[in-house]
Amino acid sequence: MQVQVRDNNVEQALRVLKKRLQREGVFREMKLRKYFEKPSEERVRRKAEAIRRNRKAARKQAIREGLIAAPKRPPRPGFAPRT
Repeated sequence: MQVQVRDNNVEQALRVLKKRLQREGVFREMKLRKYFEKPSEERVRRKAEAIRRNRKAARKQAIREGLIAAPKRPPRPGFAPRT
């Protein structure tokens, strides 16, 4: 994986690299590999993750189809509502 450093801005390049690694799941993989995970525990974890992903996809689909209301976002601090 490569990140270009522009105008000697290393901090921005590090942020971009960290974001890409996060998106690829490298940090999560490192955390999981830190300790041994029994095969039975791995199966249980993977099954729970799959269930969570399916529920999230079903929830998003229901929101798109209008079957359930979308969750309301909390107001961001520093921004006044439009009038």
